[in-house]
Amino acid sequence: MQISTRCSVAIHCLIFICEANRVGSAESGVRVTSALLSESTGTNAVSIRNALGALKRAGLITVARGTGGAELAHTPKEITLLDIYQAVESTNLDDVIGIHESGNHTCPVARNIHDVLKDTYAPVAKAMSDSMREVTLANMLADHRNRIGVKAQQLEQ
Repeated sequence: MQISTRCSVAIHCLIFICEANRVGSAESGVRVTSALLSESTGTNAVSIRNALGALKRAGLITVARGTGGAELAHTPKEITLLDIYQAVESTNLDDVIGIHESGNHTCPVARNIHDVLKDTYAPVAKAMSDSMREVTLANMLADHRNRIGVKAQQLEQ
């Protein structure tokens, strides 16, 4: 089981956007464009525009069309990992562990396996959702800033 990279690319973009708006960061004052984010993420610009569009539709960012200038629509503390995932991923967490289609309905295992697995996977999806709701962009941003040596007093900027 593996979630696509759309979520990690979106988080990368959001952290970059935060850094572009933080005074004193290496990215401070930089206009955040899909080309710049493409270069930073190593992902093609079309995929970046798709991710930014999804984040915008979800109300997580605002984007000035044409010249760039993406900004957060909420504080990093208000944006959860679940918000980001739901904005960019097409797979519902309830379906993150796939269930194969069974074509042999004369077999008792085949007739029941979908319901057995659905009931088994439901608590896993709920735990995943609950866990993702606890992690915020602020948590990930603080981790990033800690790794690059930003002092604690600068974390709130």
